[in-house]
Amino acid sequence: MDRNEAEVTTAVAPSPALTAADRCDRCGAQAYLRVELQTGGELLFCAHHAREHGEKLREVAVTVIDETHKLAGTPASTERD
Repeated sequence: MDRNEAEVTTAVAPSPALTAADRCDRCGAQAYLRVELQTGGELLFCAHHAREHGEKLREVAVTVIDETHKLAGTPASTERD
């Protein structure tokens, strides 16, 4: 390699895990799906909106990070008497 040439890598850093602070772009609920777009942006969705728009989102996505499996272990809330 010539002294003036820079080494270029195409490696991409992994997206961070979603947290409780990440909110759905449609309704503001906790996000469980991150969609990285071909244009470079990203969208976040709750499980409901991820299901509603999932097919269309996958058409425009470069990467989809789906963490909806985290909801399976969540206990339902109950009213106290």
